[in-house]
Order: sequence, then C-alpha cells, then structure tokens
Amino acid sequence: MESSEEDDDFQSHEWITPQSKIDAIYQSNTEKGIRKLCCELLDLKDAVDNLCGNMQSKYLAFLRISEEVVEMEQELIELQKHISAEGILVQDLMSGVCHELEEWSQSNPDMDELEQDQKVFEVQNSLPNEMEDQKQTFLENLDILIAERKLEEALEALVSEERSCSELNGAKDASSNKTSSYESALLKRKALLEEQLIEITEQPSASFVELKKVFSGLLKLGKGPLAHQLFLKACGSRLLKNIEAFLPSCSIYPETYSATFSKLVFSAISLTTKESGLIFGDDPLYTNRVVQWAEWELESFVRLVKENAPSSETTSALRAASICVQASLSYCSMLESQGLKLSKLLLVLLRPYIEEVFEMNFRRARRMVLDLVGNDETFPLSTQFVSPLSAGALSSNNLLTESGMKFMSIVKDIVEQLTKPFISHFGGTVLTRISQLFDKYVDALIKALPGPSEDEHLMEQREVIHFRTETDAEQLTLLGTAFTVADELLPMAISRIWSTQNENNELGSGSAENVVLSMSNTIEFKDWRRHLQHSLDKLRDHFCRQYVLNFIYSREGKTRLDARIYLNSKGEDLFWDSDALPTLPFQALFAKLQQLATVAGDVLLGREKIQKILLARVTETVVMWLSDEKEFWDVFEDDSASLKPLGLQQLVLDMHFIVEIAVRGGYPSRHVHQIASAIIARAIRTFSARGIDPQSALPEDEWFVDTAKGAINKLMLETSGSEVSETNEEHIIIHDEIISDSDDTISCPSTVESSESFASANMDEIESPVYFTDPES
Repeated sequence: MESSEEDDDFQSHEWITPQSKIDAIYQSNTEKGIRKLCCELLDLKDAVDNLCGNMQSKYLAFLRISEEVVEMEQELIELQKHISAEGILVQDLMSGVCHELEEWSQSNPDMDELEQDQKVFEVQNSLPNEMEDQKQTFLENLDILIAERKLEEALEALVSEERSCSELNGAKDASSNKTSSYESALLKRKALLEEQLIEITEQPSASFVELKKVFSGLLKLGKGPLAHQLFLKACGSRLLKNIEAFLPSCSIYPETYSATFSKLVFSAISLTTKESGLIFGDDPLYTNRVVQWAEWELESFVRLVKENAPSSETTSALRAASICVQASLSYCSMLESQGLKLSKLLLVLLRPYIEEVFEMNFRRARRMVLDLVGNDETFPLSTQFVSPLSAGALSSNNLLTESGMKFMSIVKDIVEQLTKPFISHFGGTVLTRISQLFDKYVDALIKALPGPSEDEHLMEQREVIHFRTETDAEQLTLLGTAFTVADELLPMAISRIWSTQNENNELGSGSAENVVLSMSNTIEFKDWRRHLQHSLDKLRDHFCRQYVLNFIYSREGKTRLDARIYLNSKGEDLFWDSDALPTLPFQALFAKLQQLATVAGDVLLGREKIQKILLARVTETVVMWLSDEKEFWDVFEDDSASLKPLGLQQLVLDMHFIVEIAVRGGYPSRHVHQIASAIIARAIRTFSARGIDPQSALPEDEWFVDTAKGAINKLMLETSGSEVSETNEEHIIIHDEIISDSDDTISCPSTVESSESFASANMDEIESPVYFTDPES
C-alpha cells in the first residue's frame, strides 16, 4: 500500500524506470552469478581432493617400493651367507674324503705304491684348488661391493688385494694362464669402479666432500692425471655457478660488481690451490696444471668484467675499472703466499679494457672541453678551485672564468673515480691523458681569440665559434684563466696521483714485480709541467702574434709600421737633433704597450711576473716580425729606393727604443736584446751595401741609449703630465753585441716556466690618450 501510495503521489513517466524493476532485474542476475560461482568452487574442491588422494596413493606406493627394496637387499645378504655356508660344507666334505682315502691306503699295504699315488693324485686334482677358491670368493665379494656402490670398501679391498697378492705385485708367473685371467678380471672390475667414480663427478648434486673422496679413489686406482683433470673441472663448474648466480645483480651495482667478480674468482683460485695440494700433493705436474687453470680463469674473469661493464664513456665505467684493479691486485698479493704470481698477467689482460675506458672517457671529456664556452650546463666545483678563478673577476667576463671552472670539473670528475692501486699502475697514463685534455682546452681558448691566419679562418668557418674575445681585458682574462688552471688548479686536482706515485717509489711496497710495474707507469712531474707550459706558450704566442699583427696591419698613415718610413726621412742627421724621437709607429707601440700594461695590471692583479713575461713576449714578437718579414727588408734592397744615413740612424734608434721599453718595464729582455742586435747588424750590412758608411753615419752607442731613455721619459711625461725620474740602470751596447742587462738572471721568455698563475678579471679595453710626436717635423 505504501508503494502504491508513493506511486500515486509521484506519478511515473514513460522514460523513467521504477526502482523496483531495477532491483528485480539486477538481484536475479546477482543470485545466478553467486550460484554459478558456488558450483565452480565445489568443482574445484573436488579436483583438489582427487589430486590430494592421488598424491597420497603415489606416496604410499613409493614407500611400499622402498620397503621392498630394503627387503630385497636383506634377502641378497642372506643368499650370500647361504652360498658361503654351502661352500664351507663342500670344502669340509672334500677334506673328509681325502682323510678317508689316506686311512684306506694305510689299511691296504699290499697295493702297489705307485698305483696308490696315482689314485690319490687323481682325487686331489678333482678337488677345487683352495687358492682359486679364495680368488673367486674375492672377485664375488668385490662384485657385490661394486653392485651395492660401496665404492670406498671396494677400493680398499682392491688395493689390499693388489698389495698382498704376489701374482699382482710383480712376483707372478708370466707363463701361467690362470694368473693372467685373474689379473684381467681385476682390471675389468677396476675399470667398472673407475666408471662409477666418474659418474659421481658428473652428478650436479654431488657435494665437494663426496668429490674429494672420488678424487682420492681415482688416485688409488692409479688415475692421478684423470683425477686432477676432473678436480679442476669441478672447481670451474662450482665457480661458474657462483658467477651465474651473481650476474643478474651486475646492473644493480654498476661500479662495484667487478669487486664481487674478483672475490669469486680469486677465492676459487685460492681454494683450488689449497685443495690440490692437500689431495694431490706438491707434484710439479699438478702444480703447473693449477697455474694454467688459474690463468685461464683470469682470462674469463677479464672477459666477464668487460661484458658486464657500464658504457665505456661513462665515469661509472672508469670507477668500475678502478675498483676492479684495486680488488684484483689485492687478491693477487694474497695469492703470492701460495706461490701464485698473477699480477703481471692480470695487468696485461686488463690493459686493453682499461685503455678502451680511458679512450672513451677522455673522448667524451674532449667533446665537453671543445664545447665549454657554448655549453650552459653548470658543473659543481669545490671552493678550492673556484676561488683562484673567481678572484677579481668582473661580471662581463664570468663566461671566461666559468670555462676554467667547467674544465676543472671535468678533470675532477675523472680523477675522483681512481683508486690508489689504479693510480700506482696507470697514473702515468692518466696524467698524459689530462695533459692532452689541457691541449684541447687551450685549442678551444685559441678559437676564442682573434685568428689572423687563413687556416684558422677556414677552421672558424667549419666550426661554430660560440664566443670571441674582442677587448684586451677579455683576452687577458682568457689567458689568466688558462694559466690559473695550469699552474694552480690542475696540480691541486692531481695531487693525489703524485702523492700515490711518490709513496710507491719511496716505500716500494708489495712484490718486486708490482713495484716494477708501478715504476714503469709513472711520469716525472717536471716533464708533465713542461708539457703544460708548452701548451700555455702556444696560447700566449697566439695572443701576442695576433696582437702585434693587428697593431701593425690595422694602422694607416704615418703610424703604420712600414720600411718606407726610413726612406722618406727629412733632415740630415739625428745626432744634432736634441729632441730626436723614435718613429711614429714605435711611439704608437709604446702607447699600446702602456695601455696593455694598465689593463694587465687590473686584470692580472697579483701576477706581476706573468704580466712582465706576457708584455716581454709582445715586445719580442714585434722585433721577431721585423727580423723575419721579407717585405720589410725588400724595400731596403730595392735598387730604386733612395737610402740615407738618417734612415739608418732612425732604424737603430727605434731598436734601442724598443729595447729600452723592455728594460724600463722590467720585462725579461734578453731575447729582445739579441733580436734587436741582429736587426741592427743586418740594417748596417744592407745600408753599407748601398754605399753608406756606418762609421760616419752612426753616432756612439751611448748616444742612442741616452736618446732612447730620453724619448721614453718625454713620452711618459706627455702621457701622464708629470715628471718621470730617470733611473740609473746598465744598458746594452747593441752595435758590438755586448750584452750587459740588469735582468741577466732572467732567461728567454719562450723558455721561462712561470711558477705563478694569472688572476682572472673582467675589464673593457682602456683607451688612454696617446700623443704622437713626429721626429721628422
């Protein structure tokens, strides 16, 4: 009634299905599903009960068969006892018959003695020989032991019989067929026993304790070589099982898997060596076979390490190789107490794999180095590396200092993967690779410098240059970064390599073989630094060359360095000119060097020695260009050119001037002196060949020195607006090539190895005012 009332209150529509209808439909479907599921569960229960019943019946049948086997064994034993008893009865019967015959012969003395002996002999021959009975009994007992697989008892019985039987230990009658047949029977049983022992070694479930008994049994049978071969095969199989069980875990431990491999392999070698000594003794034949087996396992070990290693270009592969060397060499040193020296062979086998890992890692590092400036990826670096690079760096040059940080991060990432034993044996290779990587880094920095040569221009067209330094400050910052990396950061990063090599050389730890191998992979620190210095010289020379060539060829007019300025000189003699000055190009050079020195003082703050070496190299590059430039000297050698004494005087004064720049600046100037002296000597020869007498044309050397000093003071006074005091220093007499330099303790810039490094800075090129005074006006 309630539902009808509700229906009356809420009249249904055609498109609305009543809830009661929905419940009726779905409730019936649910009940059907439950009934069907219950039927399926009951069927499943019946199947399980049947399966359990079958299993129980089969188990009971198995137990019944086992009991029958035990009963059969008991019956066989009873049958054997019965046969033995019957044999004893037959033997007693025969003995009694013989005794009766003897008594009968004694009771009949009338019988012919010969006839009696013949009858007794016939009776005795008709009886089985007692010795043959014993042999037959032994063979039967041996057959029973072999059939019951009581191998140890069978072996003991066989060995005891061979020792006790005179027919088997060398005292037998070779002409006797019976003896030969008995020996043949024993050999057959011996072969059968050997087969059963070999079958045991082929069973996977056989324990090593059982196998040791088998090997001892084969030794007793005189099958020593076969036993040792099976012994090594069993040891190899057991090692292979352990390795196969660990193989799935290699991907989980990509860096330390090699240490586990080392433990498995070397532990197996150690255990095999010990067990071989206990079972087979110290026979050289077996010892040599163990060594050969160990060497073969080492080859398999190296192959497994390589097959399961991470990708060779990753640092994980380098770490895995380093840990492999550490672990395996440690185990090798332990094996030396057992007489096995495998270190040398191990390193020979590992070297191709390690070289591959080296090559791929450093190839990846070279790609990263060549893309340092264009790569925005950040590299984490400790403060001990960041501080020297970032000291004094301005924001506009952060890109240049970051390139050094990225390079050091790449090197640090490689060095941190190395362990001490790995460094001991491959440290020299690591250092060589790092120096080669630094060469690539320098090449990348050179590409960022302006390149004057056509070859470099073509290279720039082929390769994308991400950044190019334009100002003097940027170029000096780039040089400072490179020198800081080479002089401070790289030695700091590889200090652990040097300390490890020094420890090995001083202590001589480990075996003599390991020490020799370690020494052969070391590299002298001075040789390594010399290589870095060579790369730095290449970078520095490139900067100086492009700087000087840009200065020479970018100028026009009177300030352009050209040989014709010495042909168009006005006047007759500089000696009478109290205001004699060098030519305008050299005045411009002086201003340019002053400007560069100012920028270097800011950018290379605290690196005065490096600043002087760099400025000296720039000065040296100028005179080197003059010395080697053919077009410059062709102007003087042209017959159509008019040479005057004034031109020679001006050229000599310019050379004294540039030497005075080096001396006044405190630069290493010995090489500048030598090249300037050679230029003056060549100029004198050239002008002399054109009819100009140098003795009458050139004043005394002191006049050139004083004039050059005065010119520098005057130019500095015009530039700074203040008086500059003249210093009392010794100078060189260039004409006679007698060098008396105040910095005679400083060697040629090209061979100086700087012990200081640059400090990075960021500064735009400073344009200081330059006042040129034309000496011809």
